[in-house]
Order: sequence, then structure tokens, then C-alpha cells
Amino acid sequence: MFSIIIPTWNNLALLQLCVRSIRQNSCAPHQIIVHVNDGSDGTLDWVRAEGIDHTASPGNVGICYAVNQAAALARETYIVYLNDDMYCCPGWDRALLDRAAQMTDTAFMLSGTMIEPVESGNQCVVVHDFGRDVDNFDEAALLETCKTLRKPDWYGSTWPPTLVHRDWWFKVGGYSTELSPGMSSDNDFSMKMWAAGCRVFLGIGDSFVYHFQCKSTGRIVKNDGRGQFLRKWGMTQRTFDRYYLQRGKPVAGGPRVLQEPAASLALRWDLFRSRIKRALA
Repeated sequence: MFSIIIPTWNNLALLQLCVRSIRQNSCAPHQIIVHVNDGSDGTLDWVRAEGIDHTASPGNVGICYAVNQAAALARETYIVYLNDDMYCCPGWDRALLDRAAQMTDTAFMLSGTMIEPVESGNQCVVVHDFGRDVDNFDEAALLETCKTLRKPDWYGSTWPPTLVHRDWWFKVGGYSTELSPGMSSDNDFSMKMWAAGCRVFLGIGDSFVYHFQCKSTGRIVKNDGRGQFLRKWGMTQRTFDRYYLQRGKPVAGGPRVLQEPAASLALRWDLFRSRIKRALA
């Protein structure tokens, strides 16, 4: 089944809810692997008491180091990266498993679809407010809504929960630690998959997770992820998202395999502007 890697940083109540949702709402007993950053809130003791596979660091090492350490313990065919502030809805894993079974090879990246409480303009998410923390989470209303919630599959898989074959995780070297603590590391991982030859990046419309949104990133000093992405890949994240991944565009029965984008005037202009920005960075 899955090896689910979850980095966490003193978010014990959210982590407990996340793990409970996996155990309660999954179709199979997946391997759960937690990386405990710091753990001074009792997280490490709880993970040990639950018998959950885990790695740990005495301080916060950020997302990139955390997921790479956790992935080293993975023993299943597929590695799924999940945030600790996510609640997995019923059927979330079955939808991912079904799409994975339809693939002709292992060169693919899938994402579940996030339900978020706040409108952000992100075409890849569904907006419904079921609470913004554990204390005001309306689990019953979420579970009832999920029974009728529908969204078409969409292009541009990048954000957790993400699923890749373990061979591809290690082929591209996991997450890039030069982007620590982790801003733009998800986008960079997608670009590494693309550069290695992957052309299937699908968001699965009927695999839902509720996302409480950014319960750790507000506590860290952020890296300049967008600038690092530009300097590393020679294009902006916006250019990669729009022309290569076609992020947010409904699949709607069309081809699932993305192609190299046509060298349109708009793309050439965006790449030219990217080169200028890179030179000035």
C-alpha cells in the first residue's frame, strides 16, 4: 500500500487527528512514518507509545531534511507525503490507488485534492470552512459533505498529499535540502520529476483531504524559495505551472500525459523575462 511520511513540529493535536483520520478513513493499513522535529510538546513520546515508525531531530530541521529522513524507512511501493495539518476523508486512498493502477508505468505523480477553509484563488482546491483548528473542527459536517462533493481531475500535481512510486522518489533524490526549511520545495520536487522524464502530473478530484492551512510555516524564517527556483531552473514557478504543468486545468477526459509546451510567443516572452530576472537576482 502506501508509506505515508508526515513531518511534524510540535503540532501534537493536529498530528493525532491526522493519524486518526488515516487509520479510520483508509481502505488499507498503510505504513505511517512521522518525522518529529523537536517534539518538546510530547509528540515524540506519543509516537513511540503508538508504535508509529518515526525519525526525529532535536530541533526543527525543516520539511526537506524531515521528509528525506522519514522516506528512508519506507517499505511500501508508493510513498505519500502528507502534512500534519491534514485530515484524510473517507476514500482518499482508494481514489489514489485506483488511478495508480491505471498507469502503464511508474512515471507519474498524483495529488489528492485539498478542502480549505479560506478562499485563496487556487483552482486546485475546494473551499469549505469546517474549522481552522482542532478545537473548532466540524468533523461530522465534513464527512457528510464529502458524500456528495465532486471535482474533476486536474493537471499539475505538486502539493501534498502527493503520491509517487518509491523508485521515482529515490531517482530524483527526494526533496532538495538547499531549499530548507522548505518554501518552494514542493514545486522543486515536481520540476525534478519533470526533468527526469515524468509527464503525468494528476490531481485526483475524488481524493479529498481537509487542510487546516499553514500551522507551522508562520513560525519559521522562510527561505526565498521563488528566487531559488528561478536561479536553479532558469524559469519562474509561474511559467512552469502555467505552461508545463498546466496547473488547475481540468482533465475532463483529455490526455493525461503532458507534452513539452509549444514554443508560443507568450512562452518565449515568459522565458525571456525569467532569464532577465535570473541575471538580476
